[in-house]
Amino acid sequence: MQFPFLGRGWSFPPTFDRNISGVEMLEEASDIASSLEILLSTLQGERVMLPQYGCNLDELLFEGLDTRMKTLLADKIESAVLYHEPRIELENVILSENDDLEGVVTISIDYRVKTTNSRFNLVFPYYLQEGTDVNLSATLNLLPDNS
Repeated sequence: MQFPFLGRGWSFPPTFDRNISGVEMLEEASDIASSLEILLSTLQGERVMLPQYGCNLDELLFEGLDTRMKTLLADKIESAVLYHEPRIELENVILSENDDLEGVVTISIDYRVKTTNSRFNLVFPYYLQEGTDVNLSATLNLLPDNS
């Protein structure tokens, strides 16, 4: 590790590798990027020991995408990063408007790692994923028979 003070953590979701006899680890800038993705996709209260950790973006999922909602979305991200990611300095949060009619908002986060002064950009797609492996006949077979 070139910059051990930037941290080292498990990959998420955790993956195990027989060659290294354990969990794959992320280090330095990739650990920070992974931490940001986890922060943005976690609901507050979801972590038992850290109830304030998270961003609560899911509560805005079906709201209309007007200026007020975009401002609220950016503010939630800025606040979460400010309180829960001390290794970086947030420079900019940009919400793309290219796919907003398709229900996709692309969040671009520009940040600077405080200790190395390196700049990075994280692009986080914000949308509801469809269930693609849904088997309706198997689901109907699981329903109780009321006859």
